[in-house]
Amino acid sequence: MLQKALVLVFVFVSIAGFISCGTTGNHYIYGTIPAASQLVVFREDPYAGVLTQLEESPYTVGNGAQSVVIHPSGKYLYVANPGQGENDVSLFDINGDGTVSEVTPRTGVGTLPYILAMDPAGSYLYAANVLSNNISVLSINTSNGTLTPVAGSPFQINLSPKNMQISSSGTFLYVSAPSLPTGVIAVYSVSAGVLSSSPVSLTYTADNNPSGLAINPAGTYLYAANSTANTISIYSIGSTGALTEVAGSPLSDEFQHPAGLFVDSTGGYLYVADQGSGQIATFTITSGTGFPQAVTDSPFGSESQPSVLALDPNGNYLFVGNQGAGAGIEAFGNSAGSLNTIATYSVGNTVSSIAVLQ
Repeated sequence: MLQKALVLVFVFVSIAGFISCGTTGNHYIYGTIPAASQLVVFREDPYAGVLTQLEESPYTVGNGAQSVVIHPSGKYLYVANPGQGENDVSLFDINGDGTVSEVTPRTGVGTLPYILAMDPAGSYLYAANVLSNNISVLSINTSNGTLTPVAGSPFQINLSPKNMQISSSGTFLYVSAPSLPTGVIAVYSVSAGVLSSSPVSLTYTADNNPSGLAINPAGTYLYAANSTANTISIYSIGSTGALTEVAGSPLSDEFQHPAGLFVDSTGGYLYVADQGSGQIATFTITSGTGFPQAVTDSPFGSESQPSVLALDPNGNYLFVGNQGAGAGIEAFGNSAGSLNTIATYSVGNTVSSIAVLQ
């Protein structure tokens, strides 16, 4: 019963879609729907940002499907299933028309795998297990996408992970976790998928409930959403992976329960899903300091309770998962961080993560 109850508590994860050239030029949007144990799939018009749900969608997937990531080859998709009786990861082949086909059996991990992350090379998949306080690491067979636990997995961290990001080099793993009186971001060094036995560093945050995390593509700055304190913390990343808070951090911009964060592929813009106010805040990132400056007309109104974010490969369209009455995926046009609403595509229940494929 505990697992079943916990599955209903949504972890606000902003997951970036990997880019590949394996399909026909269309972009495809994949979203997990935990309450219905479904994977929803849309085709995106890359010139207008308009979404069309595939006839085969939604797919029934593992119980409580919570997190989705796409392999950089564009051939494979993975879904974390933390539901009662599951605690595993599903593998799907991605077909040329964006449809998916599950490859069984599913791979067991720890208890309540809520968050997935993949190294940039597509060699290792990380699953953060909320109830067993550990990280499962799975080696990816690039010829068929199958998963094999690395030696020593799962790795005990003695924290209940709220979010997780892998560095652009693939050598450091960042895990945020709630704690009292303040939350924490733990940094682990990674070698061939194996986590260091203890954290490289522990950074105590401005909040007891740090939520979204994002790292810029250069791997020089990390951003953390402090959902209780209503701020965003900005850290520089040192050569050892350790974090140092930058001058002026944490940033307060009238946030109300900031949840998901996303940094674009240029490292020039930060997007924030402001769950409490029903808005998306956008910022330019100052080169050399990593500090965000609000875009002139930010924030932008969205459907209620936005929680997860993803950009299409060209950066022209932003997709937002919402929890409120309009639960679904909302599409925005994006020009230098300035957003305009295109449409909202209802899927009946909250979308907990989004991945985008070209």
